[in-house]
Amino acid sequence: MTHSAILTAAGLHQTDLTGGDLTVRSPIDGAVLAQVHQTTAADMPATIARAQAAFAAWRNIPAPRRGELVRLWGEELRAAKAELGALVTLEVGKITSEGLGEVQEMIDICDFAVGLSRQLYGLTIASERPGHRMAETWHPLGPVGIISAFNFPVAVYSWNAALALVCGNPVIWKPSEKSTLTAMATQKTMERALARFGDDAPDGLCQLVIGGADLGAALAASRDVPVLSATGSTRMGGIVGPQVMARWGRPILELGGNNAMIVAPSADLDMAVRAIVFGAVGTAGQRCTSLRRLIVHRSIHDDLVARLERAYATLPIGDPRSPGTLIGPLIDSAARDRMLAQLDKARAEGGRVFGGAAVTEGVPDDGAYVSPALVLMPEQTDTVRTETFAPILYVMHYDDLEQAIAMQNDVPQGLSSCIFTLDLREAETFLSAAGSDCGIANVNIGPSGAEIGGAFGGEKETGGGRESGSDAWKGYMRRQTSTVNYSRHLPLAQGVRFDL
Repeated sequence: MTHSAILTAAGLHQTDLTGGDLTVRSPIDGAVLAQVHQTTAADMPATIARAQAAFAAWRNIPAPRRGELVRLWGEELRAAKAELGALVTLEVGKITSEGLGEVQEMIDICDFAVGLSRQLYGLTIASERPGHRMAETWHPLGPVGIISAFNFPVAVYSWNAALALVCGNPVIWKPSEKSTLTAMATQKTMERALARFGDDAPDGLCQLVIGGADLGAALAASRDVPVLSATGSTRMGGIVGPQVMARWGRPILELGGNNAMIVAPSADLDMAVRAIVFGAVGTAGQRCTSLRRLIVHRSIHDDLVARLERAYATLPIGDPRSPGTLIGPLIDSAARDRMLAQLDKARAEGGRVFGGAAVTEGVPDDGAYVSPALVLMPEQTDTVRTETFAPILYVMHYDDLEQAIAMQNDVPQGLSSCIFTLDLREAETFLSAAGSDCGIANVNIGPSGAEIGGAFGGEKETGGGRESGSDAWKGYMRRQTSTVNYSRHLPLAQGVRFDL
């Protein structure tokens, strides 16, 4: 399909794509896809006010009824999966299966949230006072601001929006300027669901704003946006998080990841190679969960490196829409330049680089294509500790598990981690309190590909936020502990006496 045909199939019209001052290009070939109209910072107070008005109505809608809206949204996403997946590929350069997989992730979280709408459970708590009942209930918080990044242009929004909506909160979405068209197409699926849902959905329930950092700053500064979920760089989170907390809001931060795999002597190396290559080069290394550090036992280091060099030498790089392509472009030339500069730093620290060059043959013109890099490092240096959003995999060796875990944890980020081992003791140690310090820890699978059933997020400079499954829904609600006295007396807790 042509670029224009993909845009039309995704429900975008000429009025959406022309006349604006934000130029949207495809990383595949640098082609201009649209000139999009931006929201101005002056528009934000009215946008937030509409969300506050919507909250006053939406919080009173029963949660299972709120879940019906999300169920309808899931139906719209199913119907638009092929078209929306193709647009993800066109706008951010993911290969076709990954573009479709991202839309499937949206469908999956809708299914999760529909069930959740009937399971917003609190607790009944034993009281020490006779004739008293204690209980814990959960209530909506208010408008939720969502700032998303280009690398998962729609899935991360859905993690937040599906949960926020069933919890009783409106949403305001500010996508990356590099992925505005997928956001606009996703918003149209939501608008169709809202139309089917009917009058119970108030105006301003789901809003989209297009523009730069000034819009995110407006969300971070507003006391009328009690929850702000922000996905992006650690630098961005270091700005947004303190702003939200300074006005007593609640930040949900999903920031950088410098994810490692430990490969033990007992590992199934055939499985490990597959997991390493997908983890390191999938999405051209532009996942927050991409594999960036490989910590290999000295006894198998050379064998594993030889296998990886053979695999890397045959990776198909090119147009992500072409069958068989496994690695598409980086998001832009600036990302390519940062990758190449980081490899120069690694060389200066004694690193031996395999791959890691700009690719110009057999790929579309004006795209930022690179060959993934394996970098054999003598130790874990400052360069290794710095996350670069590109397909760079640093390889180091270790002698004992305690040393490997210390290396794994000795970075500022704490998102995802994994170990390949057939030794039960090693696996359980890695998952113990003395093991990985990351929010995600896997055994015999790579660091990428988290399912929506588990809470997603990490520690340290990753931000501490949790999204998607498990009890991540609690981040969008306020907890209330209540006590009812149904006796004829007024005993005080802890044996306090206050007789009048």
